[in-house]
Amino acid sequence: MTTKEDAWTGTVTKKSRAMLDGSNLYRRLQVRLDDGSLREIKVDRDLWKELEVGDLLTKTPGENPRRCAEPPAGSD
Repeated sequence: MTTKEDAWTGTVTKKSRAMLDGSNLYRRLQVRLDDGSLREIKVDRDLWKELEVGDLLTKTPGENPRRCAEPPAGSD
C-alpha cells in the first residue's frame, strides 16, 4: 500500500473491489511502477470508475493519485 507522502508514476494493471469487512466497498488498483515493481493502492469511487487497465497514474507527495493525460516524454 502507499502512504500520503509517497511519490510515483505507473500503469494500472488490474482493478478490483471487495467488501472486506462486510459493510464497506473497497476499490483497489494494482499499479506497475516505472521501476518495474507492483503496488496495490486504494482509490475513491470516482477515480476507480474513470480508470481502465493500461491507464497511467501519477502520485505526488501529499496528494491523492490522479490519472495522467498522456505518457511522459521519451517513453515510446
